[in-house]
Amino acid sequence: MNRDTVIVHAGYRRKSTAGPFLAGPQFSSTYSSPGDPAQHPLTYGRFHNPTWTAWEDALGVLDGGEAVAFASGMAAVDAVLGVTLKAGDVAVLPADSYYAIRRLASTWLESRGVQVRLVPTSGSDHLQALEGATLLWLETPSNPLLDVCDIQALAETARARGATVVVDNTTATAYLQQPLQLGATLVVASDTKGLTGHSDLLLGHVSTTDAGLGDALRAWRTHHGAIPGPMEVWLAHRSLPTLPVRMIRQCASAERLAACLASRADVAAVRYPGLPQHPAHAIAARQMRAFGTIVSFDLATRARAESFLGALTLVREATSFGGVHSIAERRARWGGDAVSEGFIRFSVGCEAAEDILADVGAALEASPPTP
Repeated sequence: MNRDTVIVHAGYRRKSTAGPFLAGPQFSSTYSSPGDPAQHPLTYGRFHNPTWTAWEDALGVLDGGEAVAFASGMAAVDAVLGVTLKAGDVAVLPADSYYAIRRLASTWLESRGVQVRLVPTSGSDHLQALEGATLLWLETPSNPLLDVCDIQALAETARARGATVVVDNTTATAYLQQPLQLGATLVVASDTKGLTGHSDLLLGHVSTTDAGLGDALRAWRTHHGAIPGPMEVWLAHRSLPTLPVRMIRQCASAERLAACLASRADVAAVRYPGLPQHPAHAIAARQMRAFGTIVSFDLATRARAESFLGALTLVREATSFGGVHSIAERRARWGGDAVSEGFIRFSVGCEAAEDILADVGAALEASPPTP
C-alpha cells in the first residue's frame, strides 16, 4: 500500500470497528481502578491516556519504531539525553544544531559530568570526535543552515564503536526521512513544526526500535511529568492525514523559491539541499524523499533584511517553521547561530507557489542592496 495512504489512516479506528474515525480526546486525571492496580490498563493520567496511545501508534507507523509522545520537542530532547547519558560519558553534538539543544548541553549535561564535543554537521570531523563517545547526535538538515550529513555512514561508524545514535528529524519530518531505517538508535522531533503543520501546538516525540529504551523514555516522562495534553495530542492526530499533501506542496514550492533566489545577483548564499550546487545535494537526494520546506539565504546586512521582511505582504514575520502559512525571519535577532546579520530563514507554506514567488520578488525589489 502507498505510504501516503498508510499515513492517512495511521492510528485511526479500523474500518471493521464501529464508531468515529478518530475518537475524541479523553480528559481524565484518574480512572476507576479498585483493588490491584496492576489489573487495570488505566489508573492515573500521568501514566497513560488512550488519546496518547492512538497518537503514538500513528507516530510508530511513520517512524518505523516504538513512539513516545512528549509535551514539547525540548521535553523529548531532554528525555533522550537523560536516559542515554551519565557522568563520565561523552556526547558528540552538532555545532550548528538547534541552539536550545546546544544550550542544554553546555549547561545541564556538562553540570552532570558529561563531556560535550561539538562538531559541524558537514565535513569529516565526526570521525575523530567519535573516539570514546557514548552518544552521537545528528541533525540533518540542520537548522537554520540546512547542512546535511550521511546518516547511514555515520550511524554505522558510531554503532561499531558502541555509541548510541540519535537523529533530530524535525526539519525533514518522518515523511521525508527515515533515520531508524538508516541505522539510528533513536529519532527525536519537535512535532510543533511540520509534522502537525498548523502553528497551533507544542508537542514532541521520540521513536526507537529498542524496547528497553522505549520503556526508559516512558518512565522518564512519567517521573518528570513531561506529558502531553490530550487535546493537543488529538488535534495533532487530526492534522496528520494531511501531512503528505502539505509536504508535497510545500517542498515543491520551496524548490521553486530556492531556484528563483539562486538566480538573483542581489541574493547571496542560498541554502537548500535540493539545489544541485548544495555541497551535500547527492547525500540529501539519497536519504530524503524530497528536500524540505525551508530555504535560507543571505541579504548581507541587517538593514536590508529588515527592509525585505517589512515589504512582504503575504509572508508573515515570525519564528518556527513547517506550518501551512509561509513565514520568514532574520535569524541573527535571536543570537546563538553562526549566521550573518542579514541571514533569512524562510519557511514555505501551502499558498500557491506563484503568490509566494511574487511576494518575495516584490519585497526584494522594494529593498535593494545599499550601493
